[in-house]
Amino acid sequence: MFRNKHQSGFISIFYSVGSNPLTLWGTKVRNGHIKRVADDEIKSLVLEICGTNVATTYMYCPEEERGSLGIRLPFFVMIIKNMKKYFTFEVTVLDDKDMRRRFRVSNYQSTTRVRPFQCSMPIGLNAGWNQIQFNVADFTRRAYGSNYLETTRLQIHANCRIRRIYFSDRLYSEDELPQDFKLYMPLGNENVKHVAAAAKRASIAAERRASILGKVGQPPSEKPSEPPVE
Repeated sequence: MFRNKHQSGFISIFYSVGSNPLTLWGTKVRNGHIKRVADDEIKSLVLEICGTNVATTYMYCPEEERGSLGIRLPFFVMIIKNMKKYFTFEVTVLDDKDMRRRFRVSNYQSTTRVRPFQCSMPIGLNAGWNQIQFNVADFTRRAYGSNYLETTRLQIHANCRIRRIYFSDRLYSEDELPQDFKLYMPLGNENVKHVAAAAKRASIAAERRASILGKVGQPPSEKPSEPPVE
């Protein structure tokens, strides 16, 4: 999809606001739903993925079974809401050994397991909205001793709400990010009260992002309310 395109800065592959946010994605739903809802906390439309079985309700990109994203940027970033239920996502990459490796990250595992073609690891999420930053190149090197070439496929499973999914060439500070890539949309300068509220939200966003950076590969900080079925 993106292999023959110039890649630098940001490549966005999902944004919950717009006429058709799932243009690049396919979906599978059984005993659950994938739909847009209005989130009261950020006052925006977001995509909600919910299901009784994390393995059978998910979205995937690219939609074609034999397709490949072909994204070479090393940082995978998601802005998601913790629903206090079990949640998992998968990132499949191609390395310089011409092997496809799949990283599976979930909030219901407690240990990291490295197998020849799949690495499973836990993640801890804060309450509410989180920004997950996943250094795909670093994890490929640490898990398999090989060099990351590109990301080929993504799967985002129940249960979560999603605002934005993108790749970047490096980690960007809050001030460097485009406005609609931030965890919370700015409220503008309508009055002093709104400015103060926006500043408080930006501070909370920065703290949440910093905390998530150290949580991939760490045991979940709390147990979600429902067990996964796989």
